[in-house]
Amino acid sequence: MHGTKIICQNRKARHDYFILDEYEAGMVLLGTEVKSLRLGRANLKDSYANVRGGEVFLYNMHIGEYPFAAHGNHDPLRPRKLLLHKEEIKRLTGKVKEKGQTLVPLQVYFKAGKAKVTLALAKGKRKYDKREAIRKREEKRELDRAKREQRKI
Repeated sequence: MHGTKIICQNRKARHDYFILDEYEAGMVLLGTEVKSLRLGRANLKDSYANVRGGEVFLYNMHIGEYPFAAHGNHDPLRPRKLLLHKEEIKRLTGKVKEKGQTLVPLQVYFKAGKAKVTLALAKGKRKYDKREAIRKREEKRELDRAKREQRKI
């Protein structure tokens, strides 16, 4: 991505969920939160988004306290409002009400100086789905290794 600085990613989300659709959303942040993000002090582990009252909020995203703040630091786990278009929120509301679908943040980044989050509409994987994905990845790796070995000969 041109002009973007990735702060943190949720790699486990791609392992635990089937990603159905992705959305880019802005975040409503406090000053100390932005400064902490610029230092890379964020974590998306166990975070999720939910639609409440016609607005989308991000829960359990940890943004560490800004170490140079004299006073008025933020709560690291506070719910953060996400900025999406009204049509997108309506579409997400309908999709999330379907059984087994949820909103999961994939990454947080700065784009043109603004903090953004990539939000995914996702469906949870079962244990056998995860094993299948691991098996396919291993097969592809072995095939690529064999191709490289053939080229060396």
